[in-house]
Amino acid sequence: MSAKIKYTDEPVGPLKIVSDFLPAPEELVFKEDTVKVTIALSKESVEFFKHEAEKHHTQYQKMIRRLLDAYTLAHKRPLTKRSSRRRKRAAER
Repeated sequence: MSAKIKYTDEPVGPLKIVSDFLPAPEELVFKEDTVKVTIALSKESVEFFKHEAEKHHTQYQKMIRRLLDAYTLAHKRPLTKRSSRRRKRAAER
């Protein structure tokens, strides 16, 4: 263990007040916008996620949901002018 700290009555120097930058507790507790679905997964996949979730002290359903969210985010493409025009023309036909 490290040596004990010895406090003295020495002057501290000029103090700087730091504004409160931490979020309020209610901002830390948020509910994800979710939709309940029924899905059949392979036994091997479920066992894998349950094992990993146990190792990391979390819920396996949450891990699967985050995996799907990451996949969605990685493959989402914003509409470009060209693609939106193409859709408009296809809808007019």
